[in-house]
Amino acid sequence: MFDAFRKAPSVRRMARAMLAVDAWVNASLYESGRKARARYDAFSAFMDRFHVSGPTRGVVALACEGLTLGFFGAMLMLALAIPAFRETSDDWLKKQELAVTFLDRYGVEVGRRGIRHDDSIPLDALPDHLIKAVLATEDRRFYEHFGIDVIGTLRAVTVNARSSGVVQGGSSITQQLAKNLFLSNERTLERKVKEAFLALWLEFHLSKKEILKLYLDRAYMGGGAFGVQAAAEFYFGKSARDLTLAESAMLAGLFKAPTRYAPHINLPAARGRANVVLDNMVQAGFMSEGQIYAARRNPATAVDRKQEASPDWYLDWAFQEIKQLAERRKLGDDRVLTVRTALDMGVEQRAQQAIEDNLRQYGPQYQAKQSATVVIETATGAVRAIVGGRDYGASQFNRAVDALRQPGSSFKPYVYLAALMSGKFRPSTIVVDSPVCIGNWCPKNYGGSYGGSVPLAVALAKSYNTVAVKLTTAVGDGNPRAGRARVVETARRMGVTAPLNDTVSLPIGAAEVTLLEHSAAYAVFGNGGRRVEPHAAIEIRNSRGDVIWRHDRDGAQPQQAFPPGVIAEMNSMLVKVVEEGTARRAILGPDIKVGGKTGTTNGYKDAWFCGFTGNYTGCVWYGNDDDSPMNNMTGGTLPAQTWRDIMAYAHQGVELRPLPGAPVDPTKTPSIATLSGPGGARIVEITAQRPTTLSRRSAEALAEIESTMREATKPTDASPKTGPQGRSGFLDPARRAPRGGEAPGRITRLSDGSVTVAAEGGGVIRIDGGTLTNVR
Repeated sequence: MFDAFRKAPSVRRMARAMLAVDAWVNASLYESGRKARARYDAFSAFMDRFHVSGPTRGVVALACEGLTLGFFGAMLMLALAIPAFRETSDDWLKKQELAVTFLDRYGVEVGRRGIRHDDSIPLDALPDHLIKAVLATEDRRFYEHFGIDVIGTLRAVTVNARSSGVVQGGSSITQQLAKNLFLSNERTLERKVKEAFLALWLEFHLSKKEILKLYLDRAYMGGGAFGVQAAAEFYFGKSARDLTLAESAMLAGLFKAPTRYAPHINLPAARGRANVVLDNMVQAGFMSEGQIYAARRNPATAVDRKQEASPDWYLDWAFQEIKQLAERRKLGDDRVLTVRTALDMGVEQRAQQAIEDNLRQYGPQYQAKQSATVVIETATGAVRAIVGGRDYGASQFNRAVDALRQPGSSFKPYVYLAALMSGKFRPSTIVVDSPVCIGNWCPKNYGGSYGGSVPLAVALAKSYNTVAVKLTTAVGDGNPRAGRARVVETARRMGVTAPLNDTVSLPIGAAEVTLLEHSAAYAVFGNGGRRVEPHAAIEIRNSRGDVIWRHDRDGAQPQQAFPPGVIAEMNSMLVKVVEEGTARRAILGPDIKVGGKTGTTNGYKDAWFCGFTGNYTGCVWYGNDDDSPMNNMTGGTLPAQTWRDIMAYAHQGVELRPLPGAPVDPTKTPSIATLSGPGGARIVEITAQRPTTLSRRSAEALAEIESTMREATKPTDASPKTGPQGRSGFLDPARRAPRGGEAPGRITRLSDGSVTVAAEGGGVIRIDGGTLTNVR
């Protein structure tokens, strides 16, 4: 049967076909092998032509290794360059950047940001000695290098090594421009790598002349001035076209340290630095000793601006706010804007002075080098002051807005609020301060002791760490992780957007926050539970003077986030922290209730005090940029003291608002002093308030008071008094005040027939039947 199957015609055909396939495969493999051998032999014969021996062989081997290393080096350089090039954009020259003029809350110009489109001076119009002074000091080989001055960098490294310090800088003008255009001022290796690649990118896209022009226009020159033109106007009151050699040398010396050598702050240091610049010009061969002799004998003198202060950190943050509004298409297409902000220059300057005074006096003792603060209007979130560090000229990094720091125990109010919201706790609830562990983590109190059974309010006033951890666990119904999630949710509802990473130590302040958000969150306590959005802009006008944005109409308004009753209970505890607990140095006096919380992190790396009244809220932070520990500084020492110094000034001359939940003594009334006013009129003044002063426009307003009073007493007159410029209620339309504040000189007739006149510093004088009353 099997033989019959094999002899079948179909089987024989299949067998022959398979044999044919097998033969084809064998032949193909053999032929492929033969051709491969032939090609290999041909390749070997070709390579034999390049065969070397002896010393030449070693050179070839090194060249091959060099090529290999070069290839991988190129790949590494490309990997490093890609993040740098991502910093560029279609509008990397910032041709569409905003040009913003900022006004304070009273309508007084306080600074500018962005590009001033209408005052650019061509490079050819600048004095030759100014260009030479800058090149001799900042980059003598500017026209010779490719963006990175290798020779200059090696020379700077050598000189600095010999001097055991930084004497010369190694960055070229192109590298400095790259930093100004694309990068921040942080001193990191990543930034230096990006700076180098972006310098090469700039050299490829721009000519040397364009790079130099941009550098002279964008560099910070101190005093809030950016670029040589703004600096010439600020320091010398003239155009950069008209600068003398001595003035040019003084300006060229500002690029290295604009605040240290600012002539309106330290004229001797500025003149000394200008002499160094003149020496550089001689050494570079740009000028002879004879040419600079007159400049040495007659050094430049700057315009006296010692009393002027620029709120640079505030303006930087406000400018970012305006740019975000523009990106969201809220401001139309106009790029030239005037912004009235909530800035109070009095409070801003007082905050700067308080930080400087405390750091100068106590900084060495505590080994503290930096501080920052924010002052916010409690009811609205309007930011009155921002100080982002000790010296803006030395470092423009805004520690109040951009730095993420551990808040320590100042984070605990979020924990206690979550506990009250759970309904399980009241300020009088007894809690036990005793050892507690979550896994292997066992927190201890400051000082190492325990308080035993105490009311919840006392636990917060004494800042017991163990109680905060136990509260978190209780809020989570025995689950610490669930409790921490509720604490984070509470902080989010108060306005904190920082990551707040979930760790076991989160309840005692291990998660990092920014000072600005922390301050805005504390305002929720002071205003009865409403979340506020910290903001600078009150009113924005375009180049034609039209109002295109108002915060009360277009901005985020306060939203009720927590029940007022719960907030009142929180405040009753937070007031005890100040009056009986760790923050006694923040007490403002018997008539102003203050609530707040101190914070100190492990190793004394951060010290905080965050406090609030019915009027203002703010946080103060002390620490070091390099995260080095301070010398036993706690939040109840210098931070609370600085907060008091600032807020004592801020609360002068304002109508005190009650603090929700704070106990009020009905027997206490503000002390009143009776003084004689003009014409025998009686002036009633609350002595606890800031003395109110009249500006020039306010003084001019007094001349109108008599006629205004006559008009006010006429029942048939329904129209408001019109000032001399034709604007109702304003003596000067340029002084129109933002909503929530009056411009000095504004006259307002009230429904009861009395008249108020706005005064400098936020005060308001009320005229009623011949009596002048300082009411705010």
